[in-house]
Amino acid sequence: MSRIATRTIGEADVTILTDGSTDFGAALFPATPPEHIAALLERQGIDKIATNFNAVLIRNGGRTVLCDAGPRNLFGPTCGFLPEAMAEAGVAPEDVDVLFATHLHPDHIAGMITPEGAAVFTRAELVVRREEHGFWSDESQTAPLPDPIPGWAGLARAVLAAYGDRLRLIGPEGEIAPGLTAMPLDGHTPGHGGWRLSSGRAQLIHGGDIIHAPALQAIDPEIGIAFDMDMDRARVTRKRLLDELATDGALFTGGHYLRPAFHVAVRDGSGYRLERP
Repeated sequence: MSRIATRTIGEADVTILTDGSTDFGAALFPATPPEHIAALLERQGIDKIATNFNAVLIRNGGRTVLCDAGPRNLFGPTCGFLPEAMAEAGVAPEDVDVLFATHLHPDHIAGMITPEGAAVFTRAELVVRREEHGFWSDESQTAPLPDPIPGWAGLARAVLAAYGDRLRLIGPEGEIAPGLTAMPLDGHTPGHGGWRLSSGRAQLIHGGDIIHAPALQAIDPEIGIAFDMDMDRARVTRKRLLDELATDGALFTGGHYLRPAFHVAVRDGSGYRLERP
């Protein structure tokens, strides 16, 4: 089974790397009645809340950028296939010049280090938004919070330490690499964000984790997930971005869409329908 999907965006080659997959339970959507979730699934003819764990490889202007790196072996045997996906795409870890974390949750950064804590991408500069770094690197902020946040923070600090002097902090809309700019998307974590790739007249938007469950949160953007640290703020961000994507007709992707994970958003009643152009 292929673990990659590639599109050309202007002069850039963009490859979605599928690290793995899982199914969510209805309990992860605590503000949403289970019967509403069941009705949405039935409407689409599906019976599971499926999600993928994606990283994105961008080859542009002689540089190789990897955005996020999957959960490694932390989420069981259906995940941890980033090395296989990269090999299929013809890229080795030492080929990566820039590594960008949309945020510092385990399913986006565990693959950046080995189980022993060594950097996997030995030549890469790690780019992180300043607000995200400030929160997760400050144990006085994370230690008092409920589990699993303190443990997640420990992993985040291990990743930041592994890249040491190869760590670069940027502002909310800072440059990640030429043609690749960060986008603030508030609510999921304190410094959560996506990015915009611009090449010639073409562009691709990455929405980070504004959507975890495509079968639920596109058709009903009001549905929040327990992983959002500020669920109300994340809900506002999700609705705003989906509205902008539908208005502009922009091609977009994200951390948890199902393969091949390139979409446009089309208004559908009070929600949106994801279509693959």
